[in-house]
Amino acid sequence: MEKNKEYIGEVLSLGSEGEGVIKCDGVTVFVPFCLVGERVSFKALKVNGNIAYGKLTEVHTLSEDRATPVCPHFERCGGCQLQHLAYPAQLDFKRQLVSNCLKKIGGLEVRTEQTVASAKQYAYRNKLALPVGVDGSGQTVVGFYAPRSHRIIPVSSCALQAEWSATLISALIGFMNKEGLSGYDERSKKGDIRHIVGRELDGKLIITVVTTARLNLDGFVEILSQSLKKFTLWNNVNSDDGNAVFGKEWHICCGEGYFTGEDAGIKFKAGANTFLQVNDDVRKLLYAAVCDELRDGDTVAIDLYSGGGMLTAMLAKACRAAYGIEIVAEAVECANQLKKLNGLDEKMFNYCGAVEDRIDEVFEKTAGYRRAIVCDPPRKGMERSVIREILRCKAEKVVLISCNPATLARDLGLLCGSLKEDGGKLVKNPDYTPEGLTGFYRITKIIPFDMFPQTKHIETLICLKRKQPK
Repeated sequence: MEKNKEYIGEVLSLGSEGEGVIKCDGVTVFVPFCLVGERVSFKALKVNGNIAYGKLTEVHTLSEDRATPVCPHFERCGGCQLQHLAYPAQLDFKRQLVSNCLKKIGGLEVRTEQTVASAKQYAYRNKLALPVGVDGSGQTVVGFYAPRSHRIIPVSSCALQAEWSATLISALIGFMNKEGLSGYDERSKKGDIRHIVGRELDGKLIITVVTTARLNLDGFVEILSQSLKKFTLWNNVNSDDGNAVFGKEWHICCGEGYFTGEDAGIKFKAGANTFLQVNDDVRKLLYAAVCDELRDGDTVAIDLYSGGGMLTAMLAKACRAAYGIEIVAEAVECANQLKKLNGLDEKMFNYCGAVEDRIDEVFEKTAGYRRAIVCDPPRKGMERSVIREILRCKAEKVVLISCNPATLARDLGLLCGSLKEDGGKLVKNPDYTPEGLTGFYRITKIIPFDMFPQTKHIETLICLKRKQPK
């Protein structure tokens, strides 16, 4: 296969990124935006041995699962990958994605249940985070990064967001033009504004403007007040060269910086940097499933990577007590406020710090009780030391929530014993059997939840039970 040459082939399957997989001239080619069964023309963009990457140029035979994308930026913006795939087929693709990762990476062949659908396929996100930069001519642009790049695709709205997203983008551009402010140029490291971030809580908006130096945002407040009824505004200062959205310096420009709400009977308080799942409807289903799995008045729940404490509080009500560990100080502050708001002072205990640093302390505090562990780690998964501590503490149950099937498969392999460490590397354990290994965990349930419709991403709930000695 030659680079820049055009070929024709049939799509045999979908890859982990949602792209079509084609076999052509002995080469496996990954081509985005085509579907299984379609015969397509594509241009070879990159060829590396028997692996290649192509660009779709024409679809000759259409799949019955092909849908019409609703967003004019689809295929150029990196936010969505699956708008061309009908929603029922998206759900099946994500179920297979989880199952395949567990088998190939973790060596685990376990039945994966049907993906739980989202009530909304569009306009479901409660959070918007957009980079603010400059284009090739030096003009300020606000939008999403193109796939695998930091080139910003300008947008005026997003189909996955609520209507307030368009208001926020328009207000920011108007404010920057009026004040003569510029977007951040990653090459020269110059500019005024780097990101705009918004989160909705019960119709109220927490807005953050990320700048390279502290700015007077009174003019932005004035523009926002013309369209938005309830909002609070932060100025976050990030002068570092890295890719992190937020810096360490925060200033309140309007309102208190936080809002309170109520969900599943839990009153809560959240700020700009508090972690909350982006899809409210699916979050409720997911958290209810976790609590139903662990509901027991004698069990102490330990919530690792606990965020703003919403799930910790729900577990405290469902169990004897709940302990949360979270590294973000603002989130722990919100969790402590949440504990007071819900009268859980004697049942909910929040620890600030890295999970790997505080987990021993929490395990010592809960020694002698029946314990269950809930773990919702970041995309990189759990630290190996955390997995070893979970195995050592011998909790009866472990419930994992993961947004990354690949790191989930790795972590599950270690928890179940299908993988083992050998000289710092992970290898398949020849002693593992589907019945489970004593001292490790056995999977009892795997349920994907479609937290992110129209994208390749999936949230997965996994329930495990410890394999007791005979």
